Amino acid sequence: MHIRILDKYIFKEVFLTFAFGICAFSAVFVGSGTLFRIAQYITDYGASLASVLKIFVLSLPGIVIWTFPMSMLLASLLTFGRFSSSSEITAMKSCGIGFSRIAAPAILLGFIVSLFAIWFNEYIVPRSNTAYNNVVYYEIQKNTAPQSQEHIIVKDIDQGKIRRLVYARRYDAATETMQGVTMQVFADGKVSHVENAEYAEWKSAQWTMHQGIIYDISDGETEHTVHFTTQALPINESPQQIVSEQKKPEELTMRELKEQIEIMKAQYVNTKKLETELYQRYTVPMASLIFTLVGIPLGLQPNRNSSSMGFAISIVIIFIYYSLMTLAGAIAQSGALPAAMAVWLPNFIGLVVGLLLMRRAAR
Repeated sequence: MHIRILDKYIFKEVFLTFAFGICAFSAVFVGSGTLFRIAQYITDYGASLASVLKIFVLSLPGIVIWTFPMSMLLASLLTFGRFSSSSEITAMKSCGIGFSRIAAPAILLGFIVSLFAIWFNEYIVPRSNTAYNNVVYYEIQKNTAPQSQEHIIVKDIDQGKIRRLVYARRYDAATETMQGVTMQVFADGKVSHVENAEYAEWKSAQWTMHQGIIYDISDGETEHTVHFTTQALPINESPQQIVSEQKKPEELTMRELKEQIEIMKAQYVNTKKLETELYQRYTVPMASLIFTLVGIPLGLQPNRNSSSMGFAISIVIIFIYYSLMTLAGAIAQSGALPAAMAVWLPNFIGLVVGLLLMRRAAR
């Protein structure tokens, strides 16, 4: 019974400091970035109060997801530093409670936060990013004409199954053409028909492909091919509709990112940037657990007896981690290492350091 009360007490103290950390770090991000952009939109485009309030609210999920690891680090540092300076850790140990048992509630919270952050990063952040970009593009900047864009993907899905997939390397707004077009038709989940064209032109309210070749496929092998000069592209969306349906990487869910990577790989397009984005959707949330493992033993250091020192240590560790993460992202995009290995490297280093510090503190 006493152990359960102690667990609740430690869990509550860490959680309250964690909540404070989210508010504090979010305020820093908002003050240093979001408010500056809002001021630009008001000055350059005369953004209305309603639009400004929308982008302020919609920017918060994308900010908060980055504050979870920082807040867990701060919470574990400050909470266990306070326990140590007030001799509460000594009192707990005198009752026969081991260090691992004392740290368990904080580690559990770090694990819960990591899982929640992955869910938050999958279902909340992409939607808020899409809504944010739409408000900026359509409401504030008053853009109505489609802009030129790379990597166009149009899917025709019926009852949850993909029937047709169209990929274009680029849409040119000036000529209203899609260049490097490939259309795949699916039967029973397999590609049965492929049409490639140099470009597709939007004219007379329809798409027409030019200079292409048709492949009929059976059991994964090409049965016969036909060349064509012009061929109708059976999609009904206008250029404006197609471009508006395209999403930036930060607007895609992890499932959508995986699908887009597969599509682009099939077209021999470099997907390192998208792969880096995909793996960071896991590594950044999981940093919450890793920062907890680092923060707990550091909070117990003899010189860790003030909140200001806790903030200072947090900032240093955060700077080191995110510097490593930026470097790892660059390595992943360059192809020097496989994207998964490069992106997970900062977390692996943090995990090793955290476990070593925990082992040392437990002695």
